[in-house]
Parts: sequence; C-alpha cells; structure tokens
Amino acid sequence: MSDSTVFPFQPITMTTARVAAVSYLARYSGRTHRLYAYQLRRWFTWCENNGLDPLLGIQRAHVELYIHQLGETGLMDSSIVTMMHGVRGFFRFAHIDGLIAADPAIYARLPKIQHDESRTQGLDRLELIRFLQDAQTLTVHHGALAFLLGINALRASEAAAVRIEDYAETLRGHRVLHLVGKGNKPATMPITIPVLRVLEACRGQRSDGPLVLRPTTGKPIDRRDVYRMVVRVAKVAGIPRHISPHSLRHAAITNALDAGVPLRDAQILARHADPRTTEHYDRARGNLDRHGVHFLTAYVAGV
Repeated sequence: MSDSTVFPFQPITMTTARVAAVSYLARYSGRTHRLYAYQLRRWFTWCENNGLDPLLGIQRAHVELYIHQLGETGLMDSSIVTMMHGVRGFFRFAHIDGLIAADPAIYARLPKIQHDESRTQGLDRLELIRFLQDAQTLTVHHGALAFLLGINALRASEAAAVRIEDYAETLRGHRVLHLVGKGNKPATMPITIPVLRVLEACRGQRSDGPLVLRPTTGKPIDRRDVYRMVVRVAKVAGIPRHISPHSLRHAAITNALDAGVPLRDAQILARHADPRTTEHYDRARGNLDRHGVHFLTAYVAGV
C-alpha cells in the first residue's frame, strides 16, 4: 500500500510524522492495517485542521482534545477507545524510535469501559448440540463450518481459510489442524474423531484446496458467507435470538469451562494471549451453576 492510499492528502515531501506513520503501519497487514490507517487519517486530518503537526510538538492536552472531539461526533465510549488504538501505537513507536522525546498519548485519559463481561450471546450446551446436529442436515459444508466454529472455536475468517491440506498431518497420534490465527500467529490444534468425520464428509473426494465451499456454487466461502451460513443454521435449529459466528466461538469456550476444562486449557483452546480475556468469557456466563449463593443458602438452610 502506497503512502497516498494511507493518507488523504498529497505531500510534497515526506515529513517526520508521515515517515513515522508509514513505518508504524508497516508492522501490520490486512484488516488491522486498514483499521489503523483509517484511525491515523482521522488524527492527521484533525491536526491539519487545527494547525498542528501530527507528531512533533504534540502534548497530552492535544490528544485529550482529540478524544473529546471524537465523543462529540457521537461515538460510543468503546468506539472512542478503539479509535485511539492506532494513534496511541503511532506515538508509542515514534517514541521508541527516538523521533519524539516523550509519548504524549501514554497518559491521555480515555473513557472507562467495563470489560468484565462479554456481551456476545452464546449457546448453552443443549443449544450447541442442536446447532451442530441441524447444521449437518443442511449440507456437509454447513456441518463442517459449525464444528470448526462450535468445537474448535475458530474465528469466522479462520474457518473460511481452512484448506484440506491444513488437517492432513498426524502428530503424536492426533490428527491436527494447522492454521494462522489473529495477528498472523500460527496455531496447531487436535481434531477429534467427531469433528474429523464431519470434515471428511465435507472434503469428499477432494485432496486439496479450500475445505468449506458455498453449497450452491462450489466456490470458496468468505467471512460474509460464514455469517450467512451461521444465521441459516440458527434459524433451522430454532434459536430465537441473534446468533453470529462469534456466538459459536463463545459457545465453544463457555461450554468447555462448564465441562470442567481448567481456565488455562480453555485459554489454549481459545488461543487468547492474555488469560484475562478468557476470564471475561467465564464471567459472562454469570457462573449461575457455581454461584456462591447456592452454597450460602445451603449453609443457612434453616432461615
């Protein structure tokens, strides 16, 4: 991606700020690159409109004024925090590279967001079972997709990218799936017999290429197809609320925890870098079955 596609205006020379931005964005690719490029475009435009250099001479007060302006545009607090990811990273690496003496964004006040619970509506055990069963009644492609999302906890883009060659290897007696996850991190996970059976039904006589195909055209699926296929299965399964691909990943993680999988092993299943992220899924269940109120009621049962 050229500099002119990253920024909305045409510079005569490459300024220090522009060099820093291009260098920072070079660390990323795909959707993350596009997101951070968009966030930096907004920051650069705001600075230009206010007679500021986007990098040199910026103080914490300027960053906080920008955050305040984002709020005035109607963005939710969570969206403001997300919008600042690229800007804060831009200043952090400019400081690391010695382009600025101090990072003006490091102590800038952001809206406080409660991250204790995931808002995604997952599926309970019976709903997950019904979803997996009904998916197989539609097509072998719906079935394979459902198991990749609901058992192996793949993200939508990861499931769409699975190729037949990716699960051809056996390691230590386990059939394994190789994939590249979020942040271009490679991962290897076992494929259990029920999952393998569904994947093989989807593969048919093919020996290579994308695994899950569009049932009507036979072309490889993308993220949008994953979403549409999940919505269709949810409708057939009679699940009344909105279900997304992430709902299946959420269900895989929370049902693993309900099954007694230790938090550390659930973190490995989810491929979360930070165990606190997995804990959010744990708290999102409300811990209704293991809530302390049950034990307290039994303890004071005489009341």
